[in-house]
Amino acid sequence: MSTPTPRPSVLFVCVHNAGRSQMAAAFLTHLAGDRVEVRSAGSAPADTVNPAVVDAMREVGVDISAETPKVLTVEAVRASDVVITMGCGDTCPVFPGKRYLDWRLDDPAGQGVDAVRPIRDEIERRVRGLLTDLDG
Repeated sequence: MSTPTPRPSVLFVCVHNAGRSQMAAAFLTHLAGDRVEVRSAGSAPADTVNPAVVDAMREVGVDISAETPKVLTVEAVRASDVVITMGCGDTCPVFPGKRYLDWRLDDPAGQGVDAVRPIRDEIERRVRGLLTDLDG
């Protein structure tokens, strides 16, 4: 009897957890289903998810309107196999044995839906690549 392979765990981190990390987490959840454990957090979380981000995601059939920004915790990082930062600089704690990626992406804060779309599309492209690596 084989033991089930543990699900990989991915944490997406940006400053406000209101745009980039929310989109990335939503795409990974949408594409991977329950094959991957997905978290997102911010080093200085906003009060709400950026409405233009919610609208841009709705355009591609992903509803994140119920999501709320969450504060980055050491526990969240410790519990994750892959930590993907998006412009949070040195505020993310580093633990040995974790895989860290830094995705340099424009910040959608204060932008309209037209400006968010290309960021959303780039995040989706990167998430699909990440999923291919995880399924490897």
